[in-house]
Amino acid sequence: MATGPTSSYSPSQSMERRQKQQRNQTFHEIDWTRLDGRHFHQCRPAFLKTGVGNAASGSAYAEFGSTKGFESKQYSSILHKALEGAIILESFPKTTVDVFALVLESGGSDLPIIISCASLALADAGIMMYDVVSSVSLSCFGKNLVIDPSSEEEACQDGSLMVTYMPSRNEITQFTLTGEWSTAKMNEAMELCLDACSKLAEIMRSCLKDNAF
Repeated sequence: MATGPTSSYSPSQSMERRQKQQRNQTFHEIDWTRLDGRHFHQCRPAFLKTGVGNAASGSAYAEFGSTKGFESKQYSSILHKALEGAIILESFPKTTVDVFALVLESGGSDLPIIISCASLALADAGIMMYDVVSSVSLSCFGKNLVIDPSSEEEACQDGSLMVTYMPSRNEITQFTLTGEWSTAKMNEAMELCLDACSKLAEIMRSCLKDNAF
């Protein structure tokens, strides 16, 4: 017997609600295992490459786990604010730089990955910058802080933090926060994000050097 075009095998809404409740309960336990096997303070492996777009004067590609993004010099006002402080504007009077972002596959932490990738694309285009801009996000689950969250983790988080940073200048260019945070937890989250940003920036600089030859 053939099925009509409106046939569906999607789970019922009640089943979806039960599954979401189960995920929420899991993420709020004191000890739980992340779906990809990482510990709470471990970021996904980063693959970065510049010069991937033939039609653009500067481009970059990034993979962080299952999240894949492509940049060729408007994701949002956040992207603009995060990058504006890194560009030496005096070198480009009355000049407009367009940044176009494409998320090829969304696996979580999309915006910080796009920001980091866009910074690489600008550097690849020869735009004068004070430093590369690296960005990392973090999710809060009760007492647990989980860095570089996946999309499943982001869907169940109590709060989130995203930091965009220029390590060589020790300057935060963008900071976003959701949820309720204690001072102690905020300090710990900031320390984790800034440390991860510094390490990511080193990978970004290595990428630029490797692709310069």
